[in-house]
Amino acid sequence: MFAVSRLLVAAATVVASISALVGAAHTAERSRCDRDRFRVVLDVGHSLDAPGATSARGVPEYQFNLLLAEEVEKALDKGGFAKTILLNTFGPARESLFKRVAAANALGADLLLSIHHDSVPQFLKEEWEFEAQQYTFSDRFRGHSLFVSAGNRHYAASLIFARMLGRELQTRGLGFTPHYATGLMGPWRRTLVDASVGVYRYDQLIVLRTTRMPAVLFEAGSIVHREEELLLASTERQTLIARSILDAVDHFCALRSKRYARSRVSSRPAGRVD
Repeated sequence: MFAVSRLLVAAATVVASISALVGAAHTAERSRCDRDRFRVVLDVGHSLDAPGATSARGVPEYQFNLLLAEEVEKALDKGGFAKTILLNTFGPARESLFKRVAAANALGADLLLSIHHDSVPQFLKEEWEFEAQQYTFSDRFRGHSLFVSAGNRHYAASLIFARMLGRELQTRGLGFTPHYATGLMGPWRRTLVDASVGVYRYDQLIVLRTTRMPAVLFEAGSIVHREEELLLASTERQTLIARSILDAVDHFCALRSKRYARSRVSSRPAGRVD
């Protein structure tokens, strides 16, 4: 019995040592990120004048987008990304869209994340009554999705960040929706470029294609799914997503900083030491 106890203690010590090493490696990776200089633009999808989709209980998508973006901004700021910008524009849909792109490009950002919440085509919706009001819903699909554009000059980097974010969401138990890859979506069908974490291509989307930095559009979940709508409105879910985004940005920043350092070394004249 004593021998078994000693074995259990030894095993626990080994596990603790491995955890400490993993933690140290993660800390070292984080330390390579220059958070003070790395700028993230958080694009609040849609506007007051063009609020996007309507949830199963009649709440405009824009309201969901703004609340989540503000939570993400707080997480990034607290995590050391003090140069983060919350981009919240006004005006009709197309006018607001071009304003956001122009503003993002003028800011010289390192990364743009456009925050949205999802719906489905009208033919997939059903009617129901909530608090004596008629609304439409669809409980067929739930989960988030990530979009990148091959038309973006930083497509490879956009895809890397989208995968990083997809993995962070996945490790926290949040799954993506596969329905965009099905024939059911018709003209809204998208190419699934990473089936492990839910990254799709949406090449013609202006906010992704015409921005001059890596750019990803994040649909946080379906607000026309009655159960998921309530989860997305909760502080707990918003905090969980914000933490996922913070960790993904941190990894992406570290990777970019490492590559920049390598490029400086490789381009340094022979015999020169900075």
